[in-house]
Amino acid sequence: MGKTIRFGVSLDMDLLARFDQLCDDKSYQTRSEAIRDLIRNALIQKEWEDDDQETMGVLSLVYDHHQSDLSRKLTEIQHQALEVVLTSMHIHLDHHNCLEVLILRGPGRIIRETSEKLISTKGVKHGKVNLTTTGRDLA
Repeated sequence: MGKTIRFGVSLDMDLLARFDQLCDDKSYQTRSEAIRDLIRNALIQKEWEDDDQETMGVLSLVYDHHQSDLSRKLTEIQHQALEVVLTSMHIHLDHHNCLEVLILRGPGRIIRETSEKLISTKGVKHGKVNLTTTGRDLA
């Protein structure tokens, strides 16, 4: 980690009050911690805009495993993307519904494309990819 630098920020009082409430709601101990997280989130979003940057994603899918041939289709898509699928976990939610969680690592473009294919597969009830970073370039 680099040297810590202090800098000033000018804000409208109403905006600062809302920011302080956000900090309180999210249990930040200081404004500085909240600002660091906001900056990191912006930098991670920038990583995701670079199609070739190595990134991470956590994809969750909820689906009815009784749906005709759905499990096979989802497995086939994952096999086509072996270069980014690190692991998966399958959880039985009830008699019909399953949750599958995939950890993805690789170029942002391939993670996005793979996630979109899986989420849009007929029979998937809900899918969401949570974008994150390898952390390599964050301070």
